[in-house]
Amino acid sequence: MSGLSPSASGLLPMPGAPSSSWAVYKARAAAMMGHHDTKVIVAFWLFGLINNVLYVIILSAAQDLVGSIPKGVVLLADVVPSFLTKLIAPYFIHRIPYRMRVLIFIVLSVVGMLMVALTPRTQSVAIKLVGVVLASISAGGGELSFLGLTHFYGPMSLAGWGSGTGAAGLVGAGLYVMFTDWWGLSVRSSLLISACFPAIMFISFFVILPLGPLREGTTRKDYDAIPDLEDEDVNHMDQGTASSALLAPGPSVAATAYSAHNTQDTLTMRDRLKKVKVLFVPYMLPLLLVYVAEYTINQGVAPTLLFPLDESPFDEFRDFYPMYGFLYQLGVFISRSSTPFLRIHHLYLPSMLQVANLVLLTFHAVYFFLPSVYIVFIIIFWEGLLGGGVYVNCFAEIMENVPPEDREFSLGATTVSDSGGISIAGLISIVMETKLCNYQVAHGRDWCRRISAQGQ
Repeated sequence: MSGLSPSASGLLPMPGAPSSSWAVYKARAAAMMGHHDTKVIVAFWLFGLINNVLYVIILSAAQDLVGSIPKGVVLLADVVPSFLTKLIAPYFIHRIPYRMRVLIFIVLSVVGMLMVALTPRTQSVAIKLVGVVLASISAGGGELSFLGLTHFYGPMSLAGWGSGTGAAGLVGAGLYVMFTDWWGLSVRSSLLISACFPAIMFISFFVILPLGPLREGTTRKDYDAIPDLEDEDVNHMDQGTASSALLAPGPSVAATAYSAHNTQDTLTMRDRLKKVKVLFVPYMLPLLLVYVAEYTINQGVAPTLLFPLDESPFDEFRDFYPMYGFLYQLGVFISRSSTPFLRIHHLYLPSMLQVANLVLLTFHAVYFFLPSVYIVFIIIFWEGLLGGGVYVNCFAEIMENVPPEDREFSLGATTVSDSGGISIAGLISIVMETKLCNYQVAHGRDWCRRISAQGQ
């Protein structure tokens, strides 16, 4: 475990700690609002939002895209290409400039969403899935690239990224419910609107984000500005405490990051595989476990968590699934935005709690013992809190504990765990949803068979 203090890592101190005075919190809040480092936070928040929002919208639309076909099929098309990208790309993607990567990701995601949106209902579902695959490749490459990019900008960029990815879930699921249920738009119109979102990624990278740390020959003054702390409370703090209140990365962050980035070219394949082996148990495995559990819930169990319509707030059985997705993503957003205030250092505990959620909801799908859909709502929200917490804290732990020369590679390589977990969950879900639905029908609950794809 790292010996870095919260202040040294750029995070807020724990309540009760010697450095957790009101002046420190106030100073950091003022610095966050007034300093140009806010651009970094905003840019990474938008990266996380746009990189993940299409993925969430596609999963939210899964039921309308494929109807009674197991939703795990859409999950696999949405995740396996991303998984393969994250598995392979860390070993060569450092040779592609970040500017070029961003443009590639934008093109892939736009083309993919257009294919999904414009394919007529009369055409094979396979054509839609090709579009999903293109969007998946873009999302996978974007995640490992932007997480690697946080190495150049310090801990607050990771906080922005984590919050943005959480917001993507909330915005994606919420927008799809709003478009289709509240506004009455067709699935096609909803997806066409969504295809415009990647333009925001272009603005975030080329307009909002300070690009000094990425320029060749980066020196300290490319990114060493330190926020002014003029509040009178800060003037009374000793020098050490005052220094701990600074929001920005230290003066040498950019130069150190650039130097470490250049060393990536000298690493052999064997060196990289050794680094992955070191990452597996403390970081990759708990992230893998939590994703297997939560996406088995989302794609394999949640479609069968149905109640009589007269005992629910819905008019149609298809409305349960998007609402579950929205509540899950709300929990993810809250927990992924929490690292500046709350840290989880023991990643296996929430991972095991997520497995417990899977067991509980599976038993309910079989035996129907929970008396109200609102209890399921609470469990799904809790599921989102656990999943988002493990994700963002996993990368925060890497940011704190992995040496700078290994950090960029480690951040990117660890992303394979979430896609790997989702891919495993997709395979499980294809079988699990079918088995659960068949069991329910055989025992007098045929609600899962009353769901069909919504017309486009």
